[in-house]
Amino acid sequence: MTDERYLKRTIVKETVPSRYLPEQARNLRIFLPPGYNEVLSYPVVYCQDGEDFFNFGRIATTATKLILDEGLEPFIIVGVDVDKKLRTEEYAPDGERHANYIRFFAEELIPFVEERYSARQNPEHRLLAGDSLGGSVSLHLALAYPQLFTRVMSLSGAYYGVSQHIISEAADLSWLSIYMIVGLQEDAYETDRGVFDFVALNRNTRALLEHKQASVFYEEKDGKHQWGFWQKELDKALCYFIEVE
Repeated sequence: MTDERYLKRTIVKETVPSRYLPEQARNLRIFLPPGYNEVLSYPVVYCQDGEDFFNFGRIATTATKLILDEGLEPFIIVGVDVDKKLRTEEYAPDGERHANYIRFFAEELIPFVEERYSARQNPEHRLLAGDSLGGSVSLHLALAYPQLFTRVMSLSGAYYGVSQHIISEAADLSWLSIYMIVGLQEDAYETDRGVFDFVALNRNTRALLEHKQASVFYEEKDGKHQWGFWQKELDKALCYFIEVE
């Protein structure tokens, strides 16, 4: 039986206008923590695949439990929707829409949220989160805009060759903090680009990031490339970045 306190929550829907995206707008869903007060300011978790994080990841429920029961500092969650048919083109660094999506996120979405909500406006209080290609696009956002983003939560990141090459070309990454998990049963996962060993992709990426002096939390555990695995990991990942009050 779910505690009723966890179900009483505020989720606002917004639409961000855009000059960079062909459809000229993108939908968001925004979780406001219990006791949200515009006089205060809050860390923000920005989730790729926003609809999935809320519906399959149940991140709003997890956040509410952590704030009410574990004493975590209240935080805002922004879920950024994506058209699944265009997802690879936006999230993969060699996708046709990738450059425009990155610019939209950093130059339009962030100011939109920070003008309307009591969001902290420094990099250490903005967390980028994503699963699979959502994890890799989160890292590429940080690499492109280190003045905005220094923290990344990567759930089974899809770090294909092009992503690994970009990381290998990066300069010092000692400013970056990344939380990486991958499931041991993800060693032959079929994607729209072929079958990949996600364990190997993540191991290689971890080594590249550590070589560049990034701060990396890395864990492999039993799990498949699906929300049944990632949902159970969200509380630990959030606690890694959000402090107890």
